[in-house]
Amino acid sequence: MSNISQNFVSKTLLPPQPAPAGEKGPAHWIRKNLLATPKDVVLTILAIALLAWAIPHIVNWLFTQAAWTGTDRSFCATTVQGGTQPDGWSGACWAFVRSKFLIFMFGLYPPDERWRPVLVAILTIIAFVPLMMPSLPRKGLNAILAFFVLPIVSFFLLYGGFGLEVVETERWGGLLVTLVIAFVAIAVSFPFGIVLALGRRSKMPVVRMLCVVFIEIIRGVPLITVLFMASYMLPLFMPQGWTVDKLLRAIVGISIFTSAYMAEVIRGGLQAVPKGQFEGADSLGLGYWQKMRLIVLPQAIKLVIPGIVNTYIGMFKDTSLVAIIGMFDLLGIVRQNFADATWASPVTPITGLVFAGLVFWLFCFGMSRYSGFMERHLDTGHKR
Repeated sequence: MSNISQNFVSKTLLPPQPAPAGEKGPAHWIRKNLLATPKDVVLTILAIALLAWAIPHIVNWLFTQAAWTGTDRSFCATTVQGGTQPDGWSGACWAFVRSKFLIFMFGLYPPDERWRPVLVAILTIIAFVPLMMPSLPRKGLNAILAFFVLPIVSFFLLYGGFGLEVVETERWGGLLVTLVIAFVAIAVSFPFGIVLALGRRSKMPVVRMLCVVFIEIIRGVPLITVLFMASYMLPLFMPQGWTVDKLLRAIVGISIFTSAYMAEVIRGGLQAVPKGQFEGADSLGLGYWQKMRLIVLPQAIKLVIPGIVNTYIGMFKDTSLVAIIGMFDLLGIVRQNFADATWASPVTPITGLVFAGLVFWLFCFGMSRYSGFMERHLDTGHKR
């Protein structure tokens, strides 16, 4: 029997063979994802027909017939409307965006001082790009520079002091305000949300009750309500004669609101960590904070990266609500400039809104792509 097996069983492994030609490449992907069943074929044909109809119209409005240059509304209006464009013309008024671009970016920040927010943007890129690249070393020092040194330097650059002209926050606006509020809210809400999540799972009844009450109250009211409270009620708790900067009020309100949602996201991650991880940390004699910092939280945060980024994307878009308390972020200042009689035309509002939407989309899409990268990088337990 052994002689027969030696004659028919190979003693060497065959080298791996390439996949059949029909099982790889674009043709296979199309057949598998778009034409797998009759229903997929019908949906694919309908989708292609819809795109074939919509894309030429969109491209025509955005680019082909768009007005790219001009000094006033006449370049974005038809002759019937008192402009220079032919009757029946329909296209985006990018000349309006070009004319107001610096205002959309900086608001009423003094033109001679706009180098300061530009410098802050450059410093932010220098500080955060190495922090976001896992392969680079010295993450601790990098984090200190990004979250402690950079905010202090940015404050004195943007607001003034040490020989620089003071620029009150009432003159800030546009994308500058959006990014300042979003950055501070992210930096504050993440650690505060972790503390609230741990407090809600605490075995101390008083701590647990306080965290539950805070989270449920904040999550139970709209962000507009929180902003109104931060804007109009916060000064009532200040000593007589003290005032609170309007931008600071907005930052406090949005940070508190985001922290409540972040706490629930982190709590979901804590509940997803296997009980054995807690018991293993206890068996090693680790204290509570050592156990959380070294064992539990790294696993919990990795599990809820999509939820964290989703919360921040929602918060980034919700910064536009600061317009209700008299601040003008990117969307607010774009809408404010619709009232400029110099550029009043039927296509001006939609062009400004498309521009604002594109800017918001770029930042949100960037956060989404980076979160996907971090998920793949940290997914060491399972192979895709």
